[in-house]
Formats: sequence, structure tokens, C-alpha cells
Amino acid sequence: MSESRTHPVSGPETLLPSWRPGPTRDAIVSFLEATADVAIEDRVACFDNDGTLWCERPHYVQLEFLLDVLRSAVAADPRVADGEEFAALLSGDQEAIGAIGIERIGMALTGLLAGISPEVFRERARAFLARAAHPTLGRRLRECTYQPMLELIEELRARDFSVCIATGGGTDFVRAVSLDLYGVAPEAVVGTLLAYDVVSVADGGPSLVRTARLLGDANEGPAKVTNIQTQLGRRPILAVGNSAGDRDMLAWAANGMGPRLAVLLDHDDDEREFAYQSLAATIADSEPITAVAERAGWTVVSMARDWEQVFATTT
Repeated sequence: MSESRTHPVSGPETLLPSWRPGPTRDAIVSFLEATADVAIEDRVACFDNDGTLWCERPHYVQLEFLLDVLRSAVAADPRVADGEEFAALLSGDQEAIGAIGIERIGMALTGLLAGISPEVFRERARAFLARAAHPTLGRRLRECTYQPMLELIEELRARDFSVCIATGGGTDFVRAVSLDLYGVAPEAVVGTLLAYDVVSVADGGPSLVRTARLLGDANEGPAKVTNIQTQLGRRPILAVGNSAGDRDMLAWAANGMGPRLAVLLDHDDDEREFAYQSLAATIADSEPITAVAERAGWTVVSMARDWEQVFATTT
């Protein structure tokens, strides 16, 4: 089989250097080696983003971005803070936030960016990530990506994999930063879709503006599988996630002929990151996702035991 790699495959001594020796690393390395005989068109890997490629605590990065947008809107017009959803957020009233519901609050925040072009949104997202700091980790948000996952992505790319992101977050937000952070092209990002309106401009040509309407369901659970198929048209043989929102994607990738691997990241390191049971944002969890993974025979990554280094090197 002829192959055209742009990067050399790592040797055993340099392969995945931030992954500690042990059963988890062995399972991933064995999978990588087994894919040498897989047709290049079938070498597809899908990664969740929040909690899988970068830190999602204490808040999702996209929520931090939307809160930044809210603060700017209130600074420009204090009356914005009078809205029920925004008043609850700005006061930190968890009881009120719970009563309103995260989906309603999320759509209210999204509405603050309605009417702008996709290009303006992209630049605002990039500018935010360039300056924003994590509230507790002492590093910029863009430096909260996981070094071991970056190494795995690079190794997959060296082996002619198509690396994609399947996220519950907003497609446009992740597409704005995916190439810079992960080397993943915007068109290889599958996420929760927002509708656009086509409007006329002065010269008669069409222009796009954002709305506050979703196209379909949030990209979690079964929706993640159908959206990968409809938007990418290829089934992954490797899937990596961290919550029940990734369950269907992981099971879909694991089932089938030939080399296949489902990888679940367990956040069990409260010294270097956070220790918690990952939950889906929009679907109910029937049992801990780690219990599902163990029963299904997926590869579970212990952040505490399996990673020598957690975060990407600061720049």
C-alpha cells in the first residue's frame, strides 16, 4: 500500500512522550501499529473537544467567551443586565440559574451575537482566546489544551489519519480556533449548529448573519453519530471522549471490522487539573460513563496515572 506522509512516524522511544508506560499507552500504540494495513480513506479519528482536548472546568471555554460578550454588552448598555437570564448569571444566583435552565440561558447569550457576520464572530472568538486566562490554573485558556492528546493527534496525522473534532459546543466557535490549536481544519469540525439568515447588502449581493436559532439538536448522544455521518460521511475507527455525550460516538467507533479503538478520558487528577465525573450537558446520564466504558471494554485513560504531563507547554 502506497502512503504519502507529511511527517515521519515516531519511533518507539519518542512515541507519545507524555504518556506513561502501562496498559493504556500499550493499547493505543497497538492500535496505531495495527492501522498500517487499513485503507487510508478509512483512517478516521474523531475527538470530542470540551474535557477531551482542553479543560472544561470550572466552565466550558465557550461559556467563558459568552460571559465576556455579556459583560461587554452590559458595559455598553446597562439595561442588558435587566434580562432574567443575564441577571441570574451576573449575580451568580445558582438557584435562579437552575430554575431558568442552562439551555434557555445559553440561547439568551447566543442572542447577543445575533446579526453579526460569521467573519466578525470568528475574529471575536479568536481575540478572546488570545487574551483570556483560566480562572484558577494560572495559564491562558489557549494553553489549557492537553499535551498527550496533541501528541496523539500528531501521531495520527503522521499515519495519514483524517483527524476530526465532534463537539457538543458551537460549531462556529470551535472552527474559529481548531486549526490554530489542533491543526484541524474548520470543515473537519462537527458541532452544535446555529442557523444563519441570508440578507441583501448595498451592492445587491447576499450576506450571512448569525441568528439565535439552532439547526437540529445539540451535538451530543445519538446526534453526534448522525452528524458525523451527514457532515463528514465517514465512520471513525478511533473515537476519544470523556462524557455520556460521547457514549454513542465511542460505541459506534468501537463496533466493526478491523482495528478499532474507543478511548475515554477519566478526570481523576485534582492536583494538576480537576477530579470529577464527566456529565453530558444536554442529555441525562443513566450511569457513570466510566462504568459504561469498563463494561464495554473501552480504553480508559486515567489523567493521574497515565499522563506524565497534562497541559501543553506555555508559550
